[in-house]
Amino acid sequence: MSKCAEAAAVAATVPGAGMGKAGLRPSMVPRQASFFPPPVPNPFVQQTRMGAASRLQIFFLGIILLPIRVLLVALIILLAWPFAAISTACCPEKLTHPITGWRRKITQPVLKFLGHAIFLSMGFMVTVKGKVAGPAEAPIFVAAPHSTFFDGIACVVAGLPSMVSRNENAQVPLIGRLLRAVQPVLVSRVDPDSRKNTINEIIRRATSGGQWPQDTVTWTWQGYTFIQLCMLTFCQLFTKVEVEFMPVQVPNDEEKSDPILFACRVRSLMAEALGIPVTDHTYEDCRLMISAGQLTLPMEAGLVEFTKISRKLKLDWDSIRKQLDEYATIACCSKGGRIGIDEFAEYLKLPVSDVLRQLFTLFDRNHDGSIDFREYVIGLAVLCNPANTEDIIQMAFKLFDVDEDGFITEEEFSTILQASLGVPDLDVSGLFKEIAQGDSVSYEEFKSFALKHPQYAKIFTTYLDLQTCHVFSLPKEAQAAPLIASNKVSPENHDESTSDKKDD
Repeated sequence: MSKCAEAAAVAATVPGAGMGKAGLRPSMVPRQASFFPPPVPNPFVQQTRMGAASRLQIFFLGIILLPIRVLLVALIILLAWPFAAISTACCPEKLTHPITGWRRKITQPVLKFLGHAIFLSMGFMVTVKGKVAGPAEAPIFVAAPHSTFFDGIACVVAGLPSMVSRNENAQVPLIGRLLRAVQPVLVSRVDPDSRKNTINEIIRRATSGGQWPQDTVTWTWQGYTFIQLCMLTFCQLFTKVEVEFMPVQVPNDEEKSDPILFACRVRSLMAEALGIPVTDHTYEDCRLMISAGQLTLPMEAGLVEFTKISRKLKLDWDSIRKQLDEYATIACCSKGGRIGIDEFAEYLKLPVSDVLRQLFTLFDRNHDGSIDFREYVIGLAVLCNPANTEDIIQMAFKLFDVDEDGFITEEEFSTILQASLGVPDLDVSGLFKEIAQGDSVSYEEFKSFALKHPQYAKIFTTYLDLQTCHVFSLPKEAQAAPLIASNKVSPENHDESTSDKKDD
């Protein structure tokens, strides 16, 4: 038995064991900077609050401007549609070859002109900074951050590059034909291979030697609806927009071998120019937001910075989605969709004790007194899963199996938990019934439950750490005297005559 386990067995027989002492705690797990919460909790939601004056202005200007601008926009779209139809006639929805020849020479200049006209009719005053690079110099054109469909202004100013867009957008009447005219890379959000196929298509176009237009990569999630955005914009006297074209960025040798380095550097340059923070949220976070809403949690509860977390902790989508279900089971009754110490204890069917508080503190990375889903995922991966080893499970089973017959009875289970948690009247029947198939628990049943609930493994190792701290804080004679004790322990405050300690 290891020194830690010996200390735990000893400490459990010492009066006061399981209760802990103030200040006697194992060292905290270091907080990695890469796991710090993002500077923006939810970058996918745009919230704008308008005062009474703004509402009145929108109302009165809207009476005049709204109908005029709606008519102008509709007229320009109708004018642009025939040219888009000519450009895409006899072409498949997903293009395999670029549009060339007379169709491109005739339709592209007209569509560019009408693109400028449509945004001018909406009241946009566009200022352009920097120099637009051509497809040969910069085959990939990145516009960010994409928050509304009005970001199409940047694409019009850049000369109608190909866009990365959803398949569904190409099916919209009138607008879908206009979108297809710019030769988009269409993606499916339900196809698991869509991201890989999109990357391959962009690479194919970017290495075509200028045959394809530039590809622009932008995306967004939640904000105003299409109708709301149009109404609010059309009711403004004018809307100022600045489009800045930054210097072309070329990857160095290290970045060529690791494209993520290049992407991070470009992202940081753009964020610095815009004066905004950077987060690692991706589309998978949006999917988790939807799942959280379906589980009656606040939608933002599902945000974890999926790509960074999954890469660093080696987790996949299915495992994180499953953990969201478990998290919802614990947090569904709490306010704000976060887990407090009481919900944590209720889920584990254990009382709030020093051991449980210690584990809760390890999960609560920002020390705000609650656990969000991001902290829950990190806690399971960093704290609980590594502790849930075969050796730990065997050690825990042996500790509970007081009479060493290969089975744990409810009485043995209750005795050990009462002693280790320092709660003499603890009722553990509910937890025992979850583990046991009958009147006792075999090792296979114990192991199966432990593998499905790694939190208990961390509770056990945390208990060992706390007991180790307690033992080594005692005088040397108190440490050495009971080393012969077995795994039989008694809850504190029980009569001395019922002590289960064996004599040598």
